[in-house]
Amino acid sequence: MKKLNIYLDTSVINHLFADDAPEAKLLTIELFDKYVKTKKYNTYISPIVLNEIAQTVNEEKKAKLLAVISSYDLLIFDIETNKKEIESIAQGYIEQGILPRKSLMDALHIAVCTYYQIDALISWNYKHMANINRERKVISWNIGEGYTHNLRICTPLEVIYETE
Repeated sequence: MKKLNIYLDTSVINHLFADDAPEAKLLTIELFDKYVKTKKYNTYISPIVLNEIAQTVNEEKKAKLLAVISSYDLLIFDIETNKKEIESIAQGYIEQGILPRKSLMDALHIAVCTYYQIDALISWNYKHMANINRERKVISWNIGEGYTHNLRICTPLEVIYETE
């Protein structure tokens, strides 16, 4: 069976260090240790994640977040060559009210996943991404625009309990 292609948004990497959310932190550590590190999934991020990490004010935390990317050998999409189409997809989500204008970065994460036909976008962002209503709106819009790959938008919980 084909390996799943998953995309991690910035919230997932941040939760490796989320002492204020111990349960989510433990689940995120399990995702990284049992699935990302072992290459059970093809795991991607984009320069959008790198840009969000670059905005981290605490230099020590920023260094830890960047270290995750290299130590877990996360694959980084080169979005420059397809930037116009990815931005156009993200703009579609905003124009259709699928995501609010202030959530452009979230729209871009979803657009990258749509463009690259990712199987699952993994996020701890329940409000703007990891919820069934948002997922259904994204899928509906995508199909209308000719992007027919089935994208799941979910939390780490939905990808860590694979049969061993």
